[in-house]
Amino acid sequence: MGSGRNGTFDKHPDWQQWAIFMVRKNAIDITELNESLYYKKLFGNLIAGWFKFFKCETWTVFLEPVVSHGSWDGSNPFGKIQAHQNLEGTIAVLTRATIHYNKLKAFWANVPQVQIQMQHAEGLIVSFGIGEVPFIKQATFSVWSSESAMKAFAYDMQQHKDVIKKTRDEGWYREEMFSRFLVLGTRGSINGIDPLAEIG
Repeated sequence: MGSGRNGTFDKHPDWQQWAIFMVRKNAIDITELNESLYYKKLFGNLIAGWFKFFKCETWTVFLEPVVSHGSWDGSNPFGKIQAHQNLEGTIAVLTRATIHYNKLKAFWANVPQVQIQMQHAEGLIVSFGIGEVPFIKQATFSVWSSESAMKAFAYDMQQHKDVIKKTRDEGWYREEMFSRFLVLGTRGSINGIDPLAEIG
């Protein structure tokens, strides 16, 4: 998937940053991944070769889905999840939507104010705007210090609450999905650092 420039939805792509979102049917023991071979094991020879040829800096976040609502291209990629209550520790969130063509203007007009709020939200560690189709199929992947910090931004900040209400009242989305994850570990760096290095 492509990536926006400013850590969230953005009309201007970052041509040097791309995202891969992969779901496995079976859990993988990340402690047993050989440093030189784990790209091949995770993504296959083609992508691993691409990384090597272009000397890509890569950052991988290993996740366990714990809550997911909605659909992505007609289905939920995580299947049935046993619900978790009162999550502790660092969590990741993926929000993804397909926007109706006749609602694109309304959607993009409301992006800047939410973007500013999110960048200054207490507890936000890092976020990325990603998507399969420019302008239309958009997603945000973000990592938070706690579930309570994420909820404070999502449900307590007035501007964000207002935008959520508009999406419902005006029917912006053809489909949407909201998912939360436990962060199991990371590998690599982005812009020279691992934003989650402190969690091990």
